Amino acid sequence: MRVFVAGATGAIGRPLLSALQTAGHEPIAMTRSCEKAEALRVRGIEAVVCDVYDAPTLERALVDARPEKVVHLLTDLPADMNMRRFEREVESTGRLRREGTRNLLAAARAAGTPGIVAESIAFAYAPEGDRVKDEDAPLALEALPFVAEPLAELERQVLDAGGVVLRYGWLYGPGTAFTHDGSWAANLRRRMMPLVGAAGGVFSFVHVDDAASATVAALTRSGPATYNVVDDEPAPMREWLPEYARTVGAPRPWHAPTWLGRLAASRLAIEMTSELRGASNARIKRELGWQPRHASWREGFQTALG
Repeated sequence: MRVFVAGATGAIGRPLLSALQTAGHEPIAMTRSCEKAEALRVRGIEAVVCDVYDAPTLERALVDARPEKVVHLLTDLPADMNMRRFEREVESTGRLRREGTRNLLAAARAAGTPGIVAESIAFAYAPEGDRVKDEDAPLALEALPFVAEPLAELERQVLDAGGVVLRYGWLYGPGTAFTHDGSWAANLRRRMMPLVGAAGGVFSFVHVDDAASATVAALTRSGPATYNVVDDEPAPMREWLPEYARTVGAPRPWHAPTWLGRLAASRLAIEMTSELRGASNARIKRELGWQPRHASWREGFQTALG
C-alpha cells in the first residue's frame, strides 16, 4: 500500500516510516525541509517537499504520489512547553488541525485517495465522571476550549470523510518530551515539577513505537472510527512522576499544597495535575487486534525512554 505521511519527520512520523517499510508498505514522506527530504531519500523513502497551507502544491503532490491512504500527523508544538504560555503555544497546532486537515482532505479527494488516518489526543476528555474514558466520552470543550475545539473540528472533518481518528496518549521515547534528556526530565532536575495537592490527574502513556504500530494497524480499517492509542495502565500523576524522576536520575518531586500551586503555576497546570482523565485502549484492542509492545509505562520508562 502506498501511504502518504504528512508530518513524517515528527515524533510519531519517524518510527512510522520504518514500521510502514517493515510491513511492506511504500511510504511517501511529506516535509517542508529540502534537507530532511534528501535525508529521507538516502534511506530509500520517497519524499516530497510541501507546505500544507499551499493547497495547489499539496494537491499536485497527492495526485502525483497516487497514495491509497493518507496519514495526518501534523503538529507544531515546542519541545519545551511552557504551561503559562500554553494557550499561545498551541495556536499554530490548532490552525493545522483546522486548516491543514481541510487542505489534506481536499487534496486526497482530488487524488482519488479513499482513506485518511489522523492524529488526535487522548488527554482532552472533559474532567467529569469516570477517571478513565472511552472514545464516546465528550471532549473538554468548556474546560480547554483552545485545545479541544480544534481537535473537535479535526475529528469532525476526518470522520465526515469516512476516516479514522487516532487519539494518542502522552508520547514517550525518542523525539518526545519524555526522554532521559527531555523537557520533563529537565524540569524535574530543576525542581520545577512538584506534585500539587493529591496529584490525582490520570495520565495515559504510549511509546512512540507503539503509536506507530497502531497507525499501521489503522490503515486496514475503514471509517468512520475513533480509537484511543494508549498503554494498559492509566496512572495518577502522584504514581508515575516519582518513578519517571527515579528513572532519569532526577530528585524525587516535592509536594506542594494546592494553594501554593495556584500561586506558582497556571490554572491549566493545576487542573492537569488534579483533574486530567486517562483513556481506555479496549476498543482498539478489540477491533484492530492491536497490542502495545510496552504494555505499561513502568516497563517502558525503564527500557525505552531514549
